[in-house]
Amino acid sequence: MKCMDLPVSFLVIFSSLVSVAQCSGSGYLYPQFYQHSCPRAQAIVRSVVAKAVAREARMAASLLRLHFHDCFVKGCDASLLLDSSGTITSEKRSNPNRNSARGFEVVDEIKAALEKECPRTVSCADILALAARDSTVLTGGPSWEVPLGRRDSIGASIQGSNNNIPAPNNTLRTIITKFKLKGLDPVDLVALSGSHTIGDSRCTSFRQRLYNQTGDGRPDSTLDTTYAAQLRRRCPRSGGDQNLFPLDALSPGRFDNQYFKNLVARKGLLASDEVLFSGGSPTTMRLVKWYAESEEAFFAQFAKSMVKMGNITPLTGNKGEIRKNCRRINH
Repeated sequence: MKCMDLPVSFLVIFSSLVSVAQCSGSGYLYPQFYQHSCPRAQAIVRSVVAKAVAREARMAASLLRLHFHDCFVKGCDASLLLDSSGTITSEKRSNPNRNSARGFEVVDEIKAALEKECPRTVSCADILALAARDSTVLTGGPSWEVPLGRRDSIGASIQGSNNNIPAPNNTLRTIITKFKLKGLDPVDLVALSGSHTIGDSRCTSFRQRLYNQTGDGRPDSTLDTTYAAQLRRRCPRSGGDQNLFPLDALSPGRFDNQYFKNLVARKGLLASDEVLFSGGSPTTMRLVKWYAESEEAFFAQFAKSMVKMGNITPLTGNKGEIRKNCRRINH
């Protein structure tokens, strides 16, 4: 059923009940989707995520990133979670995800608990959306009502994963375009980039900034020289590819607005971070400054932009399926 097919009287009641009803071409998402079919769904997700983050603080950022990397490829349909099998080449093998995307075992744990509670009811795509919100809250960030009702894909796209997800060395113009193709504007881009207030990045993702940013053998001129010297100690010209560095060195485990203060101080770790402030766009520069000054403004926009991102072409109604195991399609 499409939103436009619903009777007006229902839509009036529906919109008053549901503060964030997200209409898409094939149906709608709303926070109360599992209210009757699996009333404890959100509590179960929250509980497993909390235990996982207590075991390893870094997991919060990892789970948040899974939702982002899922939504940018074929929409928020859990295609990222599929392992390679038969006709499916897993997105886990793509350049943005290989040796990098993680947290799949936590998703398996959540799915197993939900299957026990209410079999074949809660989608893997909705698990990713809820886990992203819960990870944000657990690390001190904002909360929001997550619109639900996504279904799971029966395929994956390694090509889409390689092409659609913004890369650390992309130009600002390319990053803006990749967001625009998903219906997200520069405000969403800057706010969502703020998720880099938690988590780590590998040496291989920013090495060129330290040694040879533009091919002339010089470091990136937009990188603070003292910070660059610190990074070089554990990120040499060759070797140490997998060495991890906090994206926000000052408060790495806390979801706050320090990330934006770092950008203003030219201490953004990735080129794709610093370019928001130093890349020549008055719009993104103004937003970075604003969020650096107002954590409240950043939190409010982050919540809005996460809901918007979570509504990128979801499968609803009878499209896709509800996977029993998030790693493989049902047979």
